[in-house]
Amino acid sequence: MQLKRIETIALAFAVGGLVGCTEPRTTDEPTESSVPRGVILFIGDGMGVSTVTAARIFAGQLAGGPGEEHSLSFEGFPHVALIKTYNVDAQVPDSAGTMTAIVTGEKTRAGVLSVSAEVERGDCAAGLAQPLTTLLERAEEAGFATGVVSTATITHATPAAAYAHAADRNWEDDSALPEQAAAQGCRDIARQLIEFNVGDGIEVALGGGRGHFLPIGEPDPEYPEQNGFRADGRNLVAEWLAGEGRAYAWNLEQLLALQDLGSPQCDGSITPKEQAAGDDAVSNCSVKAASSARQVLGLFEPSHMQFEVDRAEEAEPSLADMTEFALRRLMDQEPGFLLLVEGGRIDHAHHFGNAYRALHDTLALDAAVARAQAMTNSANTLILVTADHSHTLTISGYPRRGNPILGKVEAVSGEATLDERGHPYTTLGYANGPGWIAEPIDLSETDTEAADYRQTAAVPMAYETHGGEDVAAYASGPGAAGVAGVLEQNRLHDVLFEGLFGRRPALLGSHDRGTELSHESTFAPGDRPLAGLRHSPVGD
Repeated sequence: MQLKRIETIALAFAVGGLVGCTEPRTTDEPTESSVPRGVILFIGDGMGVSTVTAARIFAGQLAGGPGEEHSLSFEGFPHVALIKTYNVDAQVPDSAGTMTAIVTGEKTRAGVLSVSAEVERGDCAAGLAQPLTTLLERAEEAGFATGVVSTATITHATPAAAYAHAADRNWEDDSALPEQAAAQGCRDIARQLIEFNVGDGIEVALGGGRGHFLPIGEPDPEYPEQNGFRADGRNLVAEWLAGEGRAYAWNLEQLLALQDLGSPQCDGSITPKEQAAGDDAVSNCSVKAASSARQVLGLFEPSHMQFEVDRAEEAEPSLADMTEFALRRLMDQEPGFLLLVEGGRIDHAHHFGNAYRALHDTLALDAAVARAQAMTNSANTLILVTADHSHTLTISGYPRRGNPILGKVEAVSGEATLDERGHPYTTLGYANGPGWIAEPIDLSETDTEAADYRQTAAVPMAYETHGGEDVAAYASGPGAAGVAGVLEQNRLHDVLFEGLFGRRPALLGSHDRGTELSHESTFAPGDRPLAGLRHSPVGD
């Protein structure tokens, strides 16, 4: 089965709700009187336990081994916990509600960003009245340097929850913002990023999503045949660049030039609009002039960044590249730093039923974690790696040791294992998704390890859905001992808070908000019609 062009998605959510308590610290971490240097939170979007296991085996096999004995970089962290991911109104969660729990310390509804659980999805007025303060906002208020990095659009649910407050995660630009919401004073998420004014502002924001910042009539600098998405005529990149001490990059070359702090200054004749337009005649000069800028915005695709296996290495930075860039910018700042990094396309590949890309993007996240480990010291930097939710990926069939994780099941004897119809089947599969087939097919001559192969799914769906089981969290550094046992997802906020400030926040309310909410299902429609697997937005 080859991957096909996909059009739209609507994911339904169920109900649930409970907020739990925190775990005690042990004594093998620095004392609370020590001041941590910084915190790095890595989110593998959709990186459930089965994804971690499959990626571990895949990495070991790519290195020439059987795979099962291999370990990913973060699997060596000393503190591990299982995390309960449900939203207040959803048994199987979405990324908006889960990331809100992590960055605010409070569980909320599916589909809303850093607003109270009392806010119904789409209720602009309620969202404006009941925002939740995020860890990034607290860090900025305290004078810490901050950064947000993602391979999804920088306005997508996971990164957006750190800096934006919205009653609907899909309000990425004004064209998706309902007229009534705009009239009530709600701002789209892209606007909230460029207008973010807590503390001295976010120092580094890197990801995809240029289209959400550019007007409909303006060609994209990389793909001139494509235009921006904004209906209000505003070029938010140019507006943001008009501020003092700011620099912008939309490709790898420009980002690397910004890393060179010794570059000569230009004469100041380059305007923000010219730099935002990305004309080669001015962009090189512009990035040199901005090499010591205090704030950097990088938008590397009109929508989500490319999957790792489709990324042009000379044109688009990897997640590890962006992580290193951000750390170089943030690490030396006083009194410390907070960096949030998302491997956002793990989730998207799973939605497409494509384990090949999901595993490669998981390994890209692992490489970013390893890069961060090499650049930091666990004595003064907390690194926490987790997932916002899981997916329906399964590993089954009694394959022999070392059987290719993307391959068909072979028994210990080396013979192919056949299903009840006499057909071979793969080790990896999905409980639902687009890989469902109406009529049985024989995979004997199918290359199930090919990049575009879609694993078989049990239930037919246009998109594979999230999974509701617990995910794992791995931690190292100051405050990491709080990652232990089975935790409510919002308690990860306490661990991050302690890693950053050296103390725990006051305990947040723990009553069961689920009993206060209606049990109506909510839906997460896709951003825009999808234009194919390699370069397309998805809705959750």
